[in-house]
Amino acid sequence: MTMTKLAKLDGKVALVTGGSRGMGAATALRLAEDGADVVVTYLGSAERAEEIAQKITAMGRRGWAVRADSADPQEVRNVVAAVAERFGRLDILVNNAGVGAVGPIEDVALEDVDRVLEVNVRAPYLFAQAAVAHLGEGGRIITIGSCLANRVAFAGATLYAASKAATVGLTKGLARELGPRGITVNVIHPGPIDTDMNPADGPGADFQRGLTALGEFGSAADVAATVAHLAGEDGRYITGAEIAVDGGVVA
Repeated sequence: MTMTKLAKLDGKVALVTGGSRGMGAATALRLAEDGADVVVTYLGSAERAEEIAQKITAMGRRGWAVRADSADPQEVRNVVAAVAERFGRLDILVNNAGVGAVGPIEDVALEDVDRVLEVNVRAPYLFAQAAVAHLGEGGRIITIGSCLANRVAFAGATLYAASKAATVGLTKGLARELGPRGITVNVIHPGPIDTDMNPADGPGADFQRGLTALGEFGSAADVAATVAHLAGEDGRYITGAEIAVDGGVVA
């Protein structure tokens, strides 16, 4: 009799914010490959998000694309509640959605400051706050930070770096608070990752490549693989950690 080996995340439900493209899309697909049902949020890329959901469904998992503005607290709460209602549970939260505003501090508009802090800082907090009502033993919260949280190698990135540095405090605080409940909380700091928003052949790519120890861009799959490790049983004893997937930018 042949026994079918269960995938690592069979029976789990994951929510990936900003999952329509780039690292979010790669993460959603990798978690589905590992057995999870996956919900992705999007703001302006409905067609791409639906394509990701369809690919997840084609793997034999349940996929769902939901429009949600991470800057809107009520939409954050609503999407978590909708996931729990539709799927009956929530096991993995991946805070991936993010925005940036780069420029001299004198030129950064107040609305840009508000938007970056709302999406990059407040939203991960509120998503986690809403998720903990549904996460049980073995639950996972994984936030996508940035290598700029630890090394700001060029001028003009102050606001973005500050917002990503805040994910460290969020991670360590939640890890301590939720550890007794068997929930792990970690942050991944990507470096130069080849996506449509930051292509390896785009302007400034050679400069970014030069910041790394490996001399090359990473792929969205590199980040997704690290998320998948943390999300599975193999990551059960990792919490409160900052994990660099940056090719050695902070080495």
